Amino acid sequence: MERRRLGRSPVEVTTLSFGGAAIGGLYAPVSDADATAAVRRAQERGIGYFDTAPHYGAGRGERRMGAALTGEYVLSTKVGRLLVPLGPGEPPEPEGFADPPPYRRVWDWSADGVRRSLEESLKRLGADRVDVVYLHDPDDHEEEVYATAYPALAALRDEGVVGAIGAGMNRTPMLTRLVERLDLDVVLCAGRYTLLDRSAEEDLLPACARRGTSVVAGGVYNSGLLAGGTTYDYAPAPPELRERVARLERICAEHGVPLRAAALRFPLRHPAVASVLVGCRSAAEVDDNGDLFELEIPETLWEAL
Repeated sequence: MERRRLGRSPVEVTTLSFGGAAIGGLYAPVSDADATAAVRRAQERGIGYFDTAPHYGAGRGERRMGAALTGEYVLSTKVGRLLVPLGPGEPPEPEGFADPPPYRRVWDWSADGVRRSLEESLKRLGADRVDVVYLHDPDDHEEEVYATAYPALAALRDEGVVGAIGAGMNRTPMLTRLVERLDLDVVLCAGRYTLLDRSAEEDLLPACARRGTSVVAGGVYNSGLLAGGTTYDYAPAPPELRERVARLERICAEHGVPLRAAALRFPLRHPAVASVLVGCRSAAEVDDNGDLFELEIPETLWEAL
């Protein structure tokens, strides 16, 4: 599988990558066996970049990812949330994840919090290092990013503890400001550069091209609508969006290409995009996405779309 470099860093990622939220139990339980099978099948298919975070299943996603990975791979995790054991009688906070472990998530963007978060992630992963660390969902903490979190991440990169640093969000205005103000190698942009939502073209992608910052595109199915589902950005899709998807499906069918295949490959047409990140909860889902990703897509389809 093709590899692309993240910014000016030494880290290279495969153009199709594995998102770890699903094996953390996002929306539905996933067994340890299915999670392991998904990760290992991805490696067998040539996927070489794997992303996770403490947030995914309150640590479960990281533990499963670390236990399953073998051989050589590129691995990223995120900082911004610390996991604190629940007190007696304190209810869990699922936040979309099934059957969560007994931890609650606490925001911490301090320099100490960033380093502590990474250290705890490494323990859960059973690893001595990760290649990439992202600031995770800093939407309401922009000033803390500038004051403490980014300097701490930059120091980790300078020390050689990590190879690349970045930020991951689903809002492009703040991501664009971070790209313009900071020395980021990569941003993980979820759901804003897809066949349905190309808003990242307005601000983020031009800024990344100017600054030499790479983009990992997540959420390319817009939480399901482009993959045969009925949800868009985690809510029921309005009728006008469903009609747009029906038109996209007709155009793709005229060219003999499934809509999902076009959705997977579309972001890579922009030179700033290094990888498309897709979540898989089973080996069968890995094969399904891998087969779609490998389909040849005629240039005439892109012109029509």
